[in-house]
Amino acid sequence: MLSRPKPGESEVDLLHFQSQFLAAGAAPAVQLVKKGSRKGGDANPDQPPLQDHRDVVMLNDLPDLPPALVPAPPKRARPSLACPLPEDEDPEEKLNRHDQHITAVLTKIIERDTSSVTVNLPVPSGVAFPPVFHRSQEKQEKLVTSGKRSIFAQEIAARRVSESRVLSAGEVVPNLDPPEGAVACEAPTPRDQGDQILGSSHSFQGPHLITGKGLRGQEAEQEAQTIHKENIARLQAMDPEEILQEQQRLLAQLDPSLVAFLRSHSHTHEQEGQKATKEQKPGETSVPVTKEEPNKSASASEPGKEDKLEPGAPALTLPVTPHKEWLHMDTVELEKLHWTQDLPPLRRQQTQERMQARFSLQGELLPPDVDLPTHLGLHHHGEEAERAGYSLQELFHLTRSRVSQQRTLALHVLSQVIGRAQAGEFGDQLVGSVLQLLLDAGFLFLLRFSLDDRADGVIAAAVQALRALLVAPGDEELLDRTFSWYHGASVFPLMPSQEDKEDEGEDEEPPREKAKKKMPKEGHRPPPDLAQYDVIKGLLATNLLPRLRYVLEVTCPGPTVVLDILAVLIRLARHSLESATRVLECPRLIETIVREFLPTCWSPMEGGPTHSLHKVPCAAAMKLLRVLASAGRNIAARLLNNFDLRSHLCRFIAEAPQELSLPPEEAETLSTEAFRLWAVAASYGHCSELYRELYPVLMRALQTVPTELSSHPLQPLSMQRIASLLTLLTQLTLAASSTHCELTSDPAEVYLSAPTSSVTWTQVSGLQPLVEPCLKQALKLLPRPEMWCALGPVPTACLLFLGAYYQTWSQQPSLCPEDWLQDMERLLEELLLPLLSQPPLSSMWDSLRQCSPLCNPLSYTPAPEALSSLVSLGCTGGCPPLSLAGSASPFPFLTALLSLFNTLARIHKGLCGQLATVLAAPGLQNYFLQCVAPRTAPHLTPFSAWALHHEYHLQYLVLSLAQKLAAFQPVLTTNAALHHAVALALLSRLLPGSEYLAQELLLSCVFRLEFLPESASGGPEAADFSDRLSLGSSGDPQCGRGALLIQACQDLPSIRSCYLTHCSPAQASLLASQALHRGELQQVSTLLLPVPKEPLLPADWPFLPLIQLYHQASDTPSGVSPADTLGTAMRALQWVLVLESWRPEALWAVPPAARLARLMCVFLVDSELFRETPVQRLVAALLAQLCQPQVLQNLSLDCPLPGLTSFPDLYASFLEHFEAVSFGDHLFGALVLLPLQRQFSVTLRLALFGEHVGALRALGLPLNQLPVSLECYISPPEDNLALLQLYFRALVTGALRPHWCPVLYAVAVAHVNSFIFSQDPKSSDEVKAVQRSMLQKTWLLADEFLRQHLLHYKVPSSSLPEGFELYSQLPPLRQQYLQRMASGILQNGVSET
Repeated sequence: MLSRPKPGESEVDLLHFQSQFLAAGAAPAVQLVKKGSRKGGDANPDQPPLQDHRDVVMLNDLPDLPPALVPAPPKRARPSLACPLPEDEDPEEKLNRHDQHITAVLTKIIERDTSSVTVNLPVPSGVAFPPVFHRSQEKQEKLVTSGKRSIFAQEIAARRVSESRVLSAGEVVPNLDPPEGAVACEAPTPRDQGDQILGSSHSFQGPHLITGKGLRGQEAEQEAQTIHKENIARLQAMDPEEILQEQQRLLAQLDPSLVAFLRSHSHTHEQEGQKATKEQKPGETSVPVTKEEPNKSASASEPGKEDKLEPGAPALTLPVTPHKEWLHMDTVELEKLHWTQDLPPLRRQQTQERMQARFSLQGELLPPDVDLPTHLGLHHHGEEAERAGYSLQELFHLTRSRVSQQRTLALHVLSQVIGRAQAGEFGDQLVGSVLQLLLDAGFLFLLRFSLDDRADGVIAAAVQALRALLVAPGDEELLDRTFSWYHGASVFPLMPSQEDKEDEGEDEEPPREKAKKKMPKEGHRPPPDLAQYDVIKGLLATNLLPRLRYVLEVTCPGPTVVLDILAVLIRLARHSLESATRVLECPRLIETIVREFLPTCWSPMEGGPTHSLHKVPCAAAMKLLRVLASAGRNIAARLLNNFDLRSHLCRFIAEAPQELSLPPEEAETLSTEAFRLWAVAASYGHCSELYRELYPVLMRALQTVPTELSSHPLQPLSMQRIASLLTLLTQLTLAASSTHCELTSDPAEVYLSAPTSSVTWTQVSGLQPLVEPCLKQALKLLPRPEMWCALGPVPTACLLFLGAYYQTWSQQPSLCPEDWLQDMERLLEELLLPLLSQPPLSSMWDSLRQCSPLCNPLSYTPAPEALSSLVSLGCTGGCPPLSLAGSASPFPFLTALLSLFNTLARIHKGLCGQLATVLAAPGLQNYFLQCVAPRTAPHLTPFSAWALHHEYHLQYLVLSLAQKLAAFQPVLTTNAALHHAVALALLSRLLPGSEYLAQELLLSCVFRLEFLPESASGGPEAADFSDRLSLGSSGDPQCGRGALLIQACQDLPSIRSCYLTHCSPAQASLLASQALHRGELQQVSTLLLPVPKEPLLPADWPFLPLIQLYHQASDTPSGVSPADTLGTAMRALQWVLVLESWRPEALWAVPPAARLARLMCVFLVDSELFRETPVQRLVAALLAQLCQPQVLQNLSLDCPLPGLTSFPDLYASFLEHFEAVSFGDHLFGALVLLPLQRQFSVTLRLALFGEHVGALRALGLPLNQLPVSLECYISPPEDNLALLQLYFRALVTGALRPHWCPVLYAVAVAHVNSFIFSQDPKSSDEVKAVQRSMLQKTWLLADEFLRQHLLHYKVPSSSLPEGFELYSQLPPLRQQYLQRMASGILQNGVSET
């Protein structure tokens, strides 16, 4: 047998194999057949195939060199042997012969016969050029031609006809072709009448498409009639269904445009024939008639179009009748004149189906059934022509019009729609958000493109729409009114608090690393991607600022556009420090604004509207500079130094508002904004040198305040100006106190930190005698609510100034303390004590609860068009009077009053007793009671964060005053407990920017023994008594909860130190907040607060030290716990026990499952911490609190827990740790057993009995130490088949024994017994089979002890050693069931498996 070639063999081996094959003479595996030739098939068909010829490879004839790499000859397709191509056949003829397409019929073209056409020579003329043709010279009898031919061509054709008639009067032209489109209409002949099919709806009066044009006279008509008769005969031989099928087939094959042309030609031919028949009288000869009004009929295959020219259909009604003499009206296209008809009747909506929203030119939403006249201009749209108004899609389409007026109108309407949507006018009438729909459609970048338009009107409309989108007018009004509140100049940036969508799926990283990674991303991301999560960033990425600067500087727009641009720039500056810096650094932008809109010299303005704001002072420009300065100390310094704002401030403050040559309102606002800009600069310690220059001006303005306050009616703008003046004086007074701090600190540090303030105490010491009369005059209006509301922030600003004044006075070392102490007593007796006794002040305390955003969450619901990518306070409609920001709000005045009281109590300790009456106000007590009531955490929106920030100021000042009073006199027990509960609630609610307040609460109120009156009024004894009642056993008094609480109260200083270590905010944030709240102007870096993403501390902050211990132990590679682990765990557990016992409402926001998970962290820290006796006692006490019935019923392990991905995962790691290091610890085992109750997920029980069976031997917790009832594990019976099999396997194999794990042994026996004796008819076959098998194995058990327990189990009983009672004798039903099963086993011979 010949072998096959193998890999690696050479060519010599292959030749050797070939010679062996040839020598053997074996039959080849394949047969070689000679193929036929290309042209004639096989050369010799009779010759047999070559079978003996073998293809032998010979190396002798091969060349030594390889062949050259030249292009190979082109390959030619070989014809198939079955179908050879003959040489004499033309492929094109064969293709035409087999072509069955309809175009094969239409492509038969016969050459036109021109032998009988008369050739006319041009008529000689005597002029060089032909005369110019005028339409007025057109003859009426001229032939009317098709509209497809030009006027010149029609004139030439008419001249040729007249010339041919002039050549010979008696000569008749044999076949004169009529003009294109002309059809000869004759009277119907008998032959034509015979062509009409009787009994059919179709009328064939003659050929329409085939006219024979181009053939000889007689042949043309004869050929056309022959084809026509053939078609008629074929149609008569077909059924109507066959005709329709053939018609559909033709329509599917032909081009739609060709079909439309053929139908139009046929329909026009029929109408012209009918018209000619009617006009022609009998006996007259036919005359050529030209097609005058071609009307295209709608296609029969297109259902939505109406055929206006069908017989019986109503004719198109036009308001005017077109004449052919009109320009371009020689061919009337009726379809294009449909828009001139009257509108169709308005359709009434009969269903609840949604309809497209349409808006008026004023942005109003029009009802679907409103019927408005057409002269309002609301019907110029194609879709739903009968409905008035324009949709957003049509307005978007109109913004791309070539006509600038249309683009302007569309942008104006869109801006009106946005304004009304933000005001909430649409309510629930629209589905979805209008603003979100516009942004998703690219409206933001449409506005940006429109700003680059050349037309001034389009630019103005685009700026107006941009302002409507970005700026909420109510927001700016609110922030301006509250500027003089307690820390009213400090605001949150109006930027989105959510992270970028791309970063949501990433793991948590340190903020600095995330910022480093994110900055280059934002620099390279396109503007549309940025705008998806932040509209302002997306706009700034489109070079918006240089374009706005160009519009202001070059185009010199009108006043409205200027104000809109300034409003947009203010909104950009409020976004963030980065945006404010970009506004400042835009080339020539701020320079242009200062030069053009804050000039120091201008022409006096006359009454009437202003045509231009250029070279005229503008209050909005001053406000823009103030908002920019609020963004940071560096920006304020650059504004003052680079643009010479000091001279501008002097110019607008030196003159009274009525002396400025400006409109009164503009002058008041400009003066107010100048004071505010100076106050912002003074809050950094800048511009203090201006105080010496403008001191007479300020004194004169301050002296006129009482007179203005006594005038009637009070002017709101004047009140805002007075409040801004008092705020400025407050900051200047604080600057005098910072001067002393600078002198006592390190000179090098002061030089590096900030410039030195030039205001001294002697320069501001004379302000108090001028401010006190203002406050007295304002307090006279307190009994008159309408006048008090009109005062605005003036009383608040007066109180804040007095607080800053006494604070600065007390910090002057060169002055005698007796002076300011006596002055404080005078102020208290003359002003403050009479104020505290007034009934209107009690009404203010009572209205706190009604105006509180914390007690009324619905008062700060998000705006109707709130967007996550465009932050707005949502105050477009204004705030209600009885709200925190309303005109009747007590919060600003009471906050300022409490601030003054805190200053007085801190400086003069002897006044604390008199000031204590404030804390006893019933309205304040009721307000605090509602603040500590169990409620969900307030939802953070931009407005709620701003409002809660001010409300938390009031709560902190009350607690700070209470802490100062508690150091000098005993506090009532009820008040102390209430204040402590408020402090605990406030600590978990404080927002970013209040780090100093959180630090002060931890240092003072939270861990002060004075605020825990239960420690001295029988609280520990009551705790022990409660435990005895609930647990039913006395236990060791030294280990009871009462002793633990007493020890915790003694260790409060250590507990406070522990929480200050683990809960203190970052040092940089703490210092910035401290500088703001303590008035350290030289340390203030910005007035912008951090973005309020979440509260400073989590709701479970009491467990924070335990969580940090767990994370530190997990991050330590060696597993060694950090230093002082025992002390940290003890202090945290002590504090949690105090809160669980005496302040349970403080932990209401932490679900019981989260508390259980935090306690598990104590055991997961290391292998020794849980063995410590103090930790054991504290954890046991906390576990007993969790196992109380009222807490246990709320324990849910399936709900998502804060800070925990999955409780089953935590429990799995807990089981591993227990199996490794517990060594049978009973407390550890109690925590393992707690989640195994029947009410919890079966996954936890499967994890123990399936993956950690070895842990059963260490769960030796006695039944009498089980923290919950045994029935919680047994009832209801287990229904999970896999778990029941695991129970039975653990019992049978001996992995679960009563002396190893008595609790789970009783549980497993109870569930297995219930399962094997259950006789539920609804059980599946699988369950019945497992049940029968388990009972058989139980009957055959060799362990008589276990067999007795499984068969004779009765009820659970914790008092018995086994944990359950046994039947002395089985019930009859069970006995019979068992006997049947036993007999079946004996009969079948079933053996144990």
